[in-house]
Amino acid sequence: MIPIERAARALSALETQSEDRWRDYLPAVVAVVDALHEPSEFMQEAGGEIFRTYNPHHAEFALQSDAANCWRLMIDAMRKGNF
Repeated sequence: MIPIERAARALSALETQSEDRWRDYLPAVVAVVDALHEPSEFMQEAGGEIFRTYNPHHAEFALQSDAANCWRLMIDAMRKGNF
């Protein structure tokens, strides 16, 4: 099950106590995913710390940019999932 479907099922269960109508919640989940496309500065800094492990000599800005791009690519891939 892809993340967008899991989220829609969770919203359906929260609202209706059943996952049966999960497809009705897809537009709301997609809207939230779209809103999350851009990482916050804090997220970029946190992700930059991970990238530093692999690229210890890169500039801080480059590490944060790499982390932000990775986040965007993962969100884009999630958005393209079939549901």
